[in-house]
Amino acid sequence: MRVPHRPLQTLGLNMTPMIDVVFQLIIFFLLSNHLAQQESHLVLDLPAALSGREAEINSAPRVTISVLADGQILLGTRPTPVEELASRLEFERKRAGKDLEVRIRADRSVPYQAVEPILLACADAGVWNVTFAVYKKATPARP
Repeated sequence: MRVPHRPLQTLGLNMTPMIDVVFQLIIFFLLSNHLAQQESHLVLDLPAALSGREAEINSAPRVTISVLADGQILLGTRPTPVEELASRLEFERKRAGKDLEVRIRADRSVPYQAVEPILLACADAGVWNVTFAVYKKATPARP
C-alpha cells in the first residue's frame, strides 16, 4: 500500500500580539520616564539634616508635594491651592487602595507656616505616612 505524500506545511507564528505588547511597553516606559524627568527638573534647595534614613525603594504608592521658595505648592508638578489639597490627597488615598505615602519637598527658605497646612491636609485626608526630603549633611571626620 502506498502512502500519499503531501508536502510539509510550515506552521506560522502570529507575531502581531507580541509586537503590540512591545509597542505598548515602549510607550509606557517613554511616558513614565518623561513624567519622572519633569518632576526631577524641579530644582529645590532642600534643607540639610544630620539624622534621618535613606529613602526606601518600594512599590507603595507615593505622592510628592513640593513647596517652592515663593510658597507655591505643587502636587506632583501641578500648582495646587492649599484649600484643595486635602480633597486631592483623599482622592489619591482612596485610589491607591492602600497606605499612601506623601513626600514633602520644601525649599530650605520656606518657613514652617507654609508647610503646616500641608501636614493638616494630610491629617484631614487620612494620610499618616508623611516624609520630608532632605540632603544628608556631611559629618566632619573624626581624627
